[in-house]
Amino acid sequence: MSAQLHELGRNEDQTIIIGAGLAGLSCAFELVDQGKSVLILEAAPYVGGRTGNWNERGMEVESGFHKFIGYYKELPKLLERAGIDLDEMLVWETTMQVRHPDAEEYGEFGLDIIHAPLKTLSGMLGNNDFITPGDKASLVPFLAAGFKDCVSRPEELDEISLLDFAKQHGVNEQALQRIVEPLSSGIFFMPLEQYSAYAFFGLFLPGIPRIHKMRIGAFTGGMTDVMCSPLAAAIEQKGGRIRTNSPVTRLLYGTDGTDGLEGVELEDGELIPATRVVVAANIRRSQQLLEEHFSEHEWFQPFLSLDAMPHVTVQFESELPLLPEDRTTFGPGTDIGSFGEQSRTTFRGRPGRASIILVNPDELIDLSDEEIWNRTQKGLIDIGLAEGVSSVTDYRIVRGNENFYRIAPGNERKRPEQVTPIRGLYLAGDYTKQPMFTTMEGAVLSGQKAAAGILDEST
Repeated sequence: MSAQLHELGRNEDQTIIIGAGLAGLSCAFELVDQGKSVLILEAAPYVGGRTGNWNERGMEVESGFHKFIGYYKELPKLLERAGIDLDEMLVWETTMQVRHPDAEEYGEFGLDIIHAPLKTLSGMLGNNDFITPGDKASLVPFLAAGFKDCVSRPEELDEISLLDFAKQHGVNEQALQRIVEPLSSGIFFMPLEQYSAYAFFGLFLPGIPRIHKMRIGAFTGGMTDVMCSPLAAAIEQKGGRIRTNSPVTRLLYGTDGTDGLEGVELEDGELIPATRVVVAANIRRSQQLLEEHFSEHEWFQPFLSLDAMPHVTVQFESELPLLPEDRTTFGPGTDIGSFGEQSRTTFRGRPGRASIILVNPDELIDLSDEEIWNRTQKGLIDIGLAEGVSSVTDYRIVRGNENFYRIAPGNERKRPEQVTPIRGLYLAGDYTKQPMFTTMEGAVLSGQKAAAGILDEST
């Protein structure tokens, strides 16, 4: 095999990046911006990875229900450097709703203290029919202790579930169900007892000094279309190369008697040489690529034991909009984690179009599409949206087992750094060590850290 690579001609300056999600694209952009030779290999026929959209049996779908958080820093800077206008890519939401089946009224909370200060203030002080002042007050010691521990003892905080931490600090049941659950399970779709307290507080901690940026943006089209494809085009304009439909099956390592990466092998048997490889695939695929050569390596063993978790998203078209506005809504107390009407933003041209993230994916992942759809309908009816359900014309279930690392207690210590002890091998993905967990911002940070390691090596 070494001879075959030699015949192909080794390009000492080439970096191969496996995966064209945000982690791989951000890494590539930083490298080509410094004049480095980069080849991205993507298994899918489109770029975007977990922030992708595609046509599935005649219906436009997305990988999940995604929103852009206003206090992100590196993602917006990256997109602006790539020439992408955020005002064209996003529509900013000013409020969110929380609907609970046992509540007579739904809660409506302001999101934007700068552009909608009255709505934000009234949301905090009002909604007393949805959550009482006493229940709100029970959140204060919980939040104060959580953010303090997140800074002073993150390892210990990661060893306890969010549910246990909330109970230790006296959070009332109604506050737990109507505030804590939407802000945790509604975002990362795990039950409170399976969710690390550190992951919860760590996600919101960076937003505290940037509270003026605390808002949510809906995409004005599918994320491949409005974000990832333009970013890929900017990479190609700077000299980078991107190949889709190019699944990598193995890393080429040690075949020439050295301890460094030599390149990759594709599913069709093609060998592509490189002296640096960035594994930026999803967590499960990354683990599979690394296991062949590094399963006994002490550095990799914690990461190889890091669990992935499933995800289940329901997306449907209807004759009527599900909601009067395209905004983020949460459905605690049901299988509905978070959802939004999208016929006015992401999927325009349809009378009704919604995406829903379901909670309890471990329980749902192996159910049939029909069973998942039936549970989704029940959840929507339970939170007062029966009229929208009755007008549905088509639906798709988007599910998977490989895209997310499980943010369960004790898993933070298993997340690897981007620079590995193997010469020429780097990792990028939101499962790697960075402070924004399983978010788009986290993916970008991971790619930038991997690129920084490569650039440091080159100097």
